[in-house]
Amino acid sequence: MRILISGASIAGPVLAYWLTRYGFDVTVVERAPQLRKTGGHAVDLFRPAMEITKKMGVLPHVEALATGTTQLTIHREGSQRASQVDVTKLVAVTSDRHVEVMRDDLSEVYYSAGRDDVEYLFGDSITAISPDGDVTFERAAPCRFDVVVGADGLHSNVRRLVFGEHAARTQYLGGYLAVLSVPKTLARDGASVTHIGVGRLAMAYTAQPLDDARAAFMFRSKDELHYHYRDVPRQKELLGDAVAGMHPQVDRWLEEIDRTPAFYFDSITQLQMDTWSRGRVTLVGDAGYCPGPAVGGSTSLAVFGAYVLAGELAQAGGDFARAFAAYERQMAEPVLRSRAFARTMAKRWVPGSTAGVWALTRGAQLISVLPSGLSRAIAKQNAKGVRPFDAMHVKEYGTPVAG
Repeated sequence: MRILISGASIAGPVLAYWLTRYGFDVTVVERAPQLRKTGGHAVDLFRPAMEITKKMGVLPHVEALATGTTQLTIHREGSQRASQVDVTKLVAVTSDRHVEVMRDDLSEVYYSAGRDDVEYLFGDSITAISPDGDVTFERAAPCRFDVVVGADGLHSNVRRLVFGEHAARTQYLGGYLAVLSVPKTLARDGASVTHIGVGRLAMAYTAQPLDDARAAFMFRSKDELHYHYRDVPRQKELLGDAVAGMHPQVDRWLEEIDRTPAFYFDSITQLQMDTWSRGRVTLVGDAGYCPGPAVGGSTSLAVFGAYVLAGELAQAGGDFARAFAAYERQMAEPVLRSRAFARTMAKRWVPGSTAGVWALTRGAQLISVLPSGLSRAIAKQNAKGVRPFDAMHVKEYGTPVAG
């Protein structure tokens, strides 16, 4: 059975790995000429995603690439006093197991885990998909596949081709996320510096595996901003308008905006679809159920979704209609929980008032000084609200076979 996956970031390589272990013939097509090195931000793997990564045999590699951020210094805009926070205790509130790693590093680990058994087509993309599975590409020769999977992110090409331009409902969560690469001297290993003001946040961090540092920004906007998602100069202009003047340190980070080798900018938008499958095509990860960049645990959800989709296809013996239905049933509750969590976190991370900024800072300090056991116990009283990721059950699909 031949399966085509569009996208080689996170969900795509994880899905490809498991499908080949179940005996499927897998091809992955990726628009970029090679694995993307976009200077992306740090992402979180929570307990279920870590379990799946362990099953793949690459958890030690991921943990070796962890950012190692344990301390957070918070500056409130306009205040002279800084607050010190223990990051490990903050994370323990949301999950019993966790690792933070740079997105590009994680993508490379997953790609390396299965590349020997997968055909990768870099520098190409899908131009059409017929109901019978006939696929045409920009460069490669047309080919027929039994199943096509869109793992190509929030701006999914597969979703557009199969479901239409306006099939996916989106919910704008009121803000934007930007990340740029800055010199490593502007941050130090193991520590993150954050500036928080009304409606805007800026932070800088680095890690031992990095040759540079990352400056990440989030800011509120009541209305969606007008720009094309590939218009980088306009995006940089919007970012500068939103966060300039917060603090001399933030302005220093912004000085790198025209020199940065890597830049990311996107709205914090939630994707809402009633179904992720049509015919022999389905979607996984942000292409189907993005809960919101940086606020909804989308990386862990993508890893979990890829694992479930592969397992259900194997369990259904390649009967894609039955497998897709089971996949959507398995993912419905985790996706709903992640969406709810993201809507809450989008408001909390970038408060809209001075009182909100104070409450966020004091809340982080309080969790930091509480004993870890006590903060975990409090969080578990509302596991579905603040621990949506640990509530995801990793189903066993039997012993994988060599692809």
